[in-house]
Amino acid sequence: MSGMPEYKELTKQVSGKMRDLRQSQPDLMTAFSQLAAAGTKEGALDKKTRELVALGIAIACRCDDCIGFHVQALVKLGTTRAELEEVLGTAVYMGGGPSMMYATHALKAYEEFTA
Repeated sequence: MSGMPEYKELTKQVSGKMRDLRQSQPDLMTAFSQLAAAGTKEGALDKKTRELVALGIAIACRCDDCIGFHVQALVKLGTTRAELEEVLGTAVYMGGGPSMMYATHALKAYEEFTA
């Protein structure tokens, strides 16, 4: 599929640049890390559910980098293809055509991370 990033490579590259920012912007990156931890913490919703919500938002916002990181986390959490596809369906319902296009990106990312 042309036009879509290679998600394993994308997340690797973005992680490297985030490490660079940790050097030059330690306060910002510490705060962002704390925000991420708080946003995915177990509570009334488990970690996988919170990551599924985050993926739906990443699709609606059309953020390929976010899609890569959230799909990677979901694969590590044991998300099935069926669970992922249901979230993709909800994202498309809420975001229409543009979300449909980015839902296909999320599916490609899932296929890469589970290969």
